[in-house]
Amino acid sequence: METAQKELIKETPTKTTVEISGSVALLEGLIAEGTEVIFGYPGGAIMPIYDALYDYKEKLQHILVRHEQGGIHMGQGYARSSGKVGVVFATSGPGATNLVTGLADAQIDSTPLVCITGQVFAHLLGTDAFQETDVINITTPVTKWNYQVTDATEIPSVLAKAFYIARSGRPGPVLIDITKNAQLQLFNYEGYTPCNHIRSYRPKPIVRKEYIAQAADLINQAKKPFILFGQGVLLGKAEKEFKAFVEKSGIPAAWTIMGAGAIPTDHELNVGMLGMHGNYGPNVLTNECDVLIAIGMRFDDRVTGRLDKYAKQAKVVHLDIDPAEIDKNIKATVPVWGDCKDTLPLLTELIKEQKHTEWLERFRAYSQEEIEAVIQNELNPTTAEMTMGEVINQLNALTHGNAIIVTDVGQHQMVACRYAKFNNTRSNITSGGLGTMGFGLPAAIGAKFGAQDKTVVAVIGDGGFQMTLQELGTIMQSGIDVKIMILNNRFLGMVRQWQELFNDKRYSSVDITSPDFIKLADSYYIAGKRISDRKDLISSLDEMLNHKGSYLLEVMVTKENNVFPMVPQGCSVSEIRLK
Repeated sequence: METAQKELIKETPTKTTVEISGSVALLEGLIAEGTEVIFGYPGGAIMPIYDALYDYKEKLQHILVRHEQGGIHMGQGYARSSGKVGVVFATSGPGATNLVTGLADAQIDSTPLVCITGQVFAHLLGTDAFQETDVINITTPVTKWNYQVTDATEIPSVLAKAFYIARSGRPGPVLIDITKNAQLQLFNYEGYTPCNHIRSYRPKPIVRKEYIAQAADLINQAKKPFILFGQGVLLGKAEKEFKAFVEKSGIPAAWTIMGAGAIPTDHELNVGMLGMHGNYGPNVLTNECDVLIAIGMRFDDRVTGRLDKYAKQAKVVHLDIDPAEIDKNIKATVPVWGDCKDTLPLLTELIKEQKHTEWLERFRAYSQEEIEAVIQNELNPTTAEMTMGEVINQLNALTHGNAIIVTDVGQHQMVACRYAKFNNTRSNITSGGLGTMGFGLPAAIGAKFGAQDKTVVAVIGDGGFQMTLQELGTIMQSGIDVKIMILNNRFLGMVRQWQELFNDKRYSSVDITSPDFIKLADSYYIAGKRISDRKDLISSLDEMLNHKGSYLLEVMVTKENNVFPMVPQGCSVSEIRLK
């Protein structure tokens, strides 16, 4: 008996421990999770982590941002271009609260982030200490999960859980608030164990094959089926599975702005963009299809228009990883829960190979009508001043649809989403659900760090650029190569358009004065040029794209051009206006 016990003791492995600080444990965990770059800004409450970072310069690249909001948008851009989790550091108080807009943006657009904030010493919590803010309660509505660490021994397991929650299921932002004492505290570190399961958290719902069969039956019987696809295809890394489904079914497919790039823009079954400023055919024919197949999209109000007049004639098949989205806005005839990476192959196997030639021709007819009424004049204007559309069209000709296009928010965003060509996945990066002005420049910086082999072009309006222009300093210090194109119409263009159409041209606080953007760029040692003549457009775009290093091109475009088509707010998608 004693011999057996001795043998058991001999065979039981003992864990090797090493005494390290909470800060070092955090950095070791980040490395174990594959983190390569951190976007952050130091401060008093996170100083121990930055002190530890001094010894990790060869293992972790830290990008010093100029504002925490810029930092978190960089994290978003990095996550969106790379498919990895973006990591952001900020200090307590105002540092943490400056993350809130980015957290909200990432939450609604399902972007995986892990944000680390410093916090005052645990014994000072609740005393209104210097730079103390209740970041947990502030960020609860805009995070997928958040947690406050007051003891260093929790750091490895909490970080592992944070990465697992951020990237699994429907991705989203996670925030860990670490008190200063936990950052300094020494403890016996047993190594880092990644998390792959949390009791009560089910990131992927169980796929119910009976619903797959029901969906296939509806699709096989449909005469006028229509696919709507969103970012869920990209997040699920299901582009190949989606393309196989589309091509076997022969069904016309249209995209939300977050889903652009899931299949190439020029694919014969890609019929265009949905939504308020989407293409004519996809909007009108939504209300004529007999089966609507929604894949990885959430029926946002900018896509549906009036819900009581949306696709009432159609049976709806809704594929989504988040059960909360099923039946939230549009009642599904057949709900298909699950990751579309898993559900699409099962559905593709059961559907018939078909062609819907006559139905597809309906989309092409509407497309021709839109070309004649809107697109021709936008891309090939006869006016003296340039339009945003022709600038994007010429950019397409030079990038061949292979660049990553990052947009801010406004008219230029809708024009870029409408006319930019996307041959590759993860090429369209924009603020979709929250519509955050100021997103474009920092997100483009992050996107370039996430895809250094790609050309990254930031398309920004003169209004949005001024919200985060300080991040030119991040470009200057890091040396990152981002092409910045400001489409300057001397207005807050989208608000002005609404005021023109719905407020009898009562332009209220939309006429914006801007600094000399070229001199501003030059002060940050960034090359640049301003053009206002069409004859300079192609050569200037070519100069921007081929310049070694970052470049700012300001293009003066017509002041009062409107983005059409447009579904007026409160109207049905079939009431879309061409002018």
